Amino acid sequence: MASSVRHNLRILSTSVGSPTSSGICRVISNRASSTRLHQNYSNQPTHYSRHFSCSSIMASNAFKKIKVQGKLVEIDGDEMTRIIWHRIREDLILPFLDIDLLYHDLSIQNRDATDDQITIDAGEAIKTHGVGVKCATITPDEARVKEFKLKKMWPSPNGTIRNILNGTVFREPIICQIVKRPVPGWTTPIVVGRHAHADQYRSQGLKVEGAGELELVFTPAESSKPAQRLSINKFGPNDSGVGLGMFNTAQSIDDFAHSSFKMAISKKIPMYLSTKNTILKAYDGMWKDRFQDIYNREYKGEFEKLGIWYEHRLIDDMVAQMIKSSGGFLMALKNYDGDVQSDIVAQGFGSLGLMTSELVTPDGKIMESEAAHGTVTRHYREHQKGNPTSTNSIASIYAWTRGLKFRGQVDSNQPLVEFSNILESCCVESVDKDEIMTKDLAISIWGKDSKKYVTTEQFLDHIKDKLTKKVSSHVKL
Repeated sequence: MASSVRHNLRILSTSVGSPTSSGICRVISNRASSTRLHQNYSNQPTHYSRHFSCSSIMASNAFKKIKVQGKLVEIDGDEMTRIIWHRIREDLILPFLDIDLLYHDLSIQNRDATDDQITIDAGEAIKTHGVGVKCATITPDEARVKEFKLKKMWPSPNGTIRNILNGTVFREPIICQIVKRPVPGWTTPIVVGRHAHADQYRSQGLKVEGAGELELVFTPAESSKPAQRLSINKFGPNDSGVGLGMFNTAQSIDDFAHSSFKMAISKKIPMYLSTKNTILKAYDGMWKDRFQDIYNREYKGEFEKLGIWYEHRLIDDMVAQMIKSSGGFLMALKNYDGDVQSDIVAQGFGSLGLMTSELVTPDGKIMESEAAHGTVTRHYREHQKGNPTSTNSIASIYAWTRGLKFRGQVDSNQPLVEFSNILESCCVESVDKDEIMTKDLAISIWGKDSKKYVTTEQFLDHIKDKLTKKVSSHVKL
């Protein structure tokens, strides 16, 4: 099908941070030139946002492209996932949809070239248009700063976008029945809601040497009110150690509660909040109390109608119950707990490459989806050498489908929702029925010496063929 599809993509270029600047139009007339752009990105970072208008895409297939009314913010990323991302867009999305993509290049080179303004622009674009899909990106450490000769160690783009949208990250496994699960009792998905705001991730720490007192102080803005002061520890003359201060806000906790309750209702599954309030009586106690109050006032009736429930459990008890369970519930977790447990859940269901990640705002009106894994640097190094790779692209495909499905639900566009479901079914069937998969999944099924796997390109080609056949025969489209 690739040779029969001719793309005429109208690209509107504007300088970052200058919404009133005049546009510069370029035309990518075919996939070959588009592919060259993708491969050379590391040498020629894009300093602008691009607008794809796919109304002139032509295909020889009998099906009619689905018209997408609303816009979709596309956020490009780094390394191997960037290569895969472009293949997904060109082969699995654009030939089937008449869609406007608001493109933002968040490659590490472009973030550095724009002083990270492109990340802020991307977050604001999602806030404006309601839906975004994101490729995995590099969060630089000292080694990456040196590798790319960066101006500074730029913050996590995920964190920046989360702060702009004030959303909750929900992660859910993609279940393939043939993939062996380290936790075999898990038969239905476990959704992990991570309150991705503050706590350790916006904390301040320090090292101390010698005698002194470590204190926690709150100084009210009103000078007439006394300061609140807590003595944390007194260090002796021969002591050394570390201290840490962290925070959260009542509003952010409330927003997390609303997002979590709404997600549980939408999936019709019970929900658990887990904290360590027996130890962190003030800190975690606020979470427990506010969640319970919001549940009683706003969500209890709807939960009971659906036959589901909400409970608070201590985090250690919850983890034990999670392992013993068959799944089928939502865990609302604080930032660090959610970070750790989401990876445990992903691996427990078979693979970190089989995990969706959705950032949802408290009112449920804005969503950004992405793969829950990194940029697959090791595979990218092989790709740079010209060697074939076998990189799992399923989570990146789901990043697109979950965003498109949300767009379809917001726009009441049932054909778009059905298309997203069909593309997801192609991924699962390729593994479960066709036994066509990448190396990571083959090893989890048949062992580390298994040779029953395909390359990255072969897997995507197989998905493309299945999708074309399914869409062509799906009369509702």
